[in-house]
Amino acid sequence: MVAPARAVAFRILMQTAKGGHSDELLRSRLVDALAAQDRALATTLVLGALRWQIHLDAHLRPLLSRPNAALPPAVETALRLGAYQLLHLDRIPPYAAIGESVELARQAGESHASRMVNAVLRKLAQAPRELDNPEPENAAQIAAAFAHPAWMVERWARFYGLDAARAICRSNQQPTPISIRVLDFGIEPTLLGEGVQFEPGKFLASARRVVSGDIVRSQAFRQGRVRIQDEGSQLVAELAGHGARILDTCAAPGGKTAILAERNPSAAITAWDVSKRRLDAMRRTLAPLGDRVHLEVRDATTAPLQPAYDLILCDVPCTGTGTIGRNPEIRFRVNTAEISRQHARQAKILSAALAGLAPGGRLLYSTCSLEPEENEAVVAEVLAWNPDITACPLDDVIRALEARKILTPDGSATLQATAMKNGYLRTMPGIHNCDGFFASLLTRN
Repeated sequence: MVAPARAVAFRILMQTAKGGHSDELLRSRLVDALAAQDRALATTLVLGALRWQIHLDAHLRPLLSRPNAALPPAVETALRLGAYQLLHLDRIPPYAAIGESVELARQAGESHASRMVNAVLRKLAQAPRELDNPEPENAAQIAAAFAHPAWMVERWARFYGLDAARAICRSNQQPTPISIRVLDFGIEPTLLGEGVQFEPGKFLASARRVVSGDIVRSQAFRQGRVRIQDEGSQLVAELAGHGARILDTCAAPGGKTAILAERNPSAAITAWDVSKRRLDAMRRTLAPLGDRVHLEVRDATTAPLQPAYDLILCDVPCTGTGTIGRNPEIRFRVNTAEISRQHARQAKILSAALAGLAPGGRLLYSTCSLEPEENEAVVAEVLAWNPDITACPLDDVIRALEARKILTPDGSATLQATAMKNGYLRTMPGIHNCDGFFASLLTRN
């Protein structure tokens, strides 16, 4: 028999290897059906095995009779799952990590390889433990120490400096904090009574960070009085501001759309997404808003627009390198060709969206990517195509949000000191304690 947490973790890792997203899979019914302790362990196993995959493979491969041989996905996953428990989880008995990994491979139809899984993991368990390594001093050492692709770390070091690259990578290897948006401050005593401990957010007055407890099973969450949403994501939506006619071009999963609706209670809001499945899920999320948001399945790169909107949020699809902490598999899926492909699509979306901007209107362009090609380079390219569009510094917006008590004084000061450059905003994991977001404000003259 295999413990439920390990069985679910193995299944999710197999789905992730086929292109699934760990963040979504860990919020599925499969995980929800587990007991609380098993949910926690399954989450730890999935994210840990993905975060440390490069490190795990570096230990496992030399123990194979043919270190460079391709392994069946089930065998590779069983080995990594076992290795993660042996190398990173002190409370898991080695016999459990090894025995259940062997059984997982067998149950997946790889009985012939189960002896190999057993032998390799036993060798790993008996190997001397590494001593603590000194602080990594260059990009290659940072990549090795924190299990990131070297080319990715070298880019971040080149663009942001070694200290920032080290902070990003270290943050990506840590459990991602759960941030919530409090829609009704009167619910906070109820949360505390249900065992959910929290602390203030870093920037926003309405943000809280869950310290302990199960927010998903709280009454406040079930009633829609709090919403799980990264504080960086909340911040981007707050930067967008106000309008009477609002368009959200790439809206799913809908957290930013909901904030637009909260801040603009009398506005006509239209939200697009290219995916009907994601839009259907978003419809359920926004159900408490009634019919205030009009949802449409639209491709923002091709949908024709007239200059009718005074506020547009253009939060475009991207590589997501600012969210590797909660989606560790992104580090294996992104390459320079993908960054270039995203740049081309993002420029197309932004240019198409600007056609819908009324004179004097505002458009907020944003991504959850750390890559300049997807951020400043897109804005610069599209501005060159549209001489009637101007980039407006977000510094004044930050100060205005503080004056309206949406941003806390400390949060505003931190953002102005560390997240603003040339009028753009960029948050970075490990530096701002949230996902990495980029934002630029554009207006039609």
